[in-house]
Amino acid sequence: MKQQTINKMIAALAICSIGFISASAIAGQDEFQRQMTQRVLQAKQKLQQAEAAKGAERQKLMSEHMKMMHEIMGKMQAMKPKAGMTMQEHEDWINEHQKLMDDMMGQMMEEHHMLMDMGDMQKN
Repeated sequence: MKQQTINKMIAALAICSIGFISASAIAGQDEFQRQMTQRVLQAKQKLQQAEAAKGAERQKLMSEHMKMMHEIMGKMQAMKPKAGMTMQEHEDWINEHQKLMDDMMGQMMEEHHMLMDMGDMQKN
């Protein structure tokens, strides 16, 4: 199969999987967390595009991904649970926040590996 076809299939799969997220998974999120989830998903798509790209295009997409991650991380660090939450709501909020942070960490690790691979290619 052509690489472009594979990339389109990966993108379609990612978009479809987003649609299948259950309502219960989103139920514990507040509006700000929902917005951050969308931004994290957009960053993940940018990283997937970078992975499929080559040369200067890959570097450009990697730079855009890094910028997005930096922006998201700043907002995530400033997030606080709203006042007046029940203990269960607070725990749900913390769990959702942790999921977002875990996803970001995974993306940063993937980005790091891609950068290391790019560095190895330049040495050869």
